[in-house]
Amino acid sequence: MSKFFTQRLSSLEAYVPGEQPKDMQYVKLNTNESPFPPSPSVSAAVMEEAGRLMLYSDPESARLTAKLAEYYGVSASEVIMTNGSDEVLNFAFMAFSDEDHPIAFPEITYGFYPVFAKLNRIPYTQIPLRDDFTVNYRDYVGIFKNIVIANPNAPTGLSLSSSEIEEIVASNPDNVVIIDEAYVDFGGESAIPLVRKYKNLLVTGTFSKSRSLAGARLGFGIASPDIIRDLNTIKYSTNPYNVNRMTAAAGYQALVDSEYYTNNCKIVVQNREYTKDALRLRGFKVLDSKANFLFAQSPLISGEELYLKLKARGVLIRHFNTPKIANYNRITVGTREQMDILLSRIDEILKEKKDENS
Repeated sequence: MSKFFTQRLSSLEAYVPGEQPKDMQYVKLNTNESPFPPSPSVSAAVMEEAGRLMLYSDPESARLTAKLAEYYGVSASEVIMTNGSDEVLNFAFMAFSDEDHPIAFPEITYGFYPVFAKLNRIPYTQIPLRDDFTVNYRDYVGIFKNIVIANPNAPTGLSLSSSEIEEIVASNPDNVVIIDEAYVDFGGESAIPLVRKYKNLLVTGTFSKSRSLAGARLGFGIASPDIIRDLNTIKYSTNPYNVNRMTAAAGYQALVDSEYYTNNCKIVVQNREYTKDALRLRGFKVLDSKANFLFAQSPLISGEELYLKLKARGVLIRHFNTPKIANYNRITVGTREQMDILLSRIDEILKEKKDENS
């Protein structure tokens, strides 16, 4: 770091995104992107808007906000659109937590949560998962702290029920509970219907996964009008034109074309179950994911070695060095062809290991 970097942030450990190597053509199963392109009308809407880039985008994203509110059955005053869901999450950390209002989240979860907390000088508690990697919702009942839970969780893919989420929210009425639903469209149960009932609930979502817009950077939050006003105060104090014109057009059209994306999600779920069964037949332990990825380990090879050997064969998956999950890998679910390539490469690697040990 330079000598000018503030001492306050000198020990900050930045979030590490999934690698994007360019040295060869990979079967890319490491960053939970959709294997399907945007719908044709989304691409057309983006091209049309490109001719207006000399103009600022609408800071209210009014057209998109109204469409998303209609889609989820809420009012426009209960919606904020952001530059990816990471932005609305950061806004929420900034708006509701500080030295006197700590935050809690699972010990194994989305890696940005501790980064946001440290960046904003927020005391935080990391609550261990059960031995089977599930979140014990009772650990969050009546803890009198702000809370953020990814549901389904990442990187495990495991999910809490809506009734469990409701008990957490209801038991912490003086604290904000953030439910990060980045992966909910692949089998989870959304907490959005609870927003009208509980004024302390914020549900966040993204267009990156189920709506094939990871490269467009579009997220949203749904909460009571008061919480949305708070978040907009942060937005207008940092980046009022946070959703660009092309992204707003893409997001609007993706909502219009919801049937296309719903069908794609069904295919991903089918491929997830197919791959889960195939890995279990090969001796892997695979969690029952409700997301667009699988969390798996083999008793025959370490997580790091499998990751490296697959990478050498042109297949990227995600490995984490955190000790409790170091033997696991997170595998994005792609097309059936991509999953068959993954399984074929795993067969090659496992055969090599058996030959080495024979």
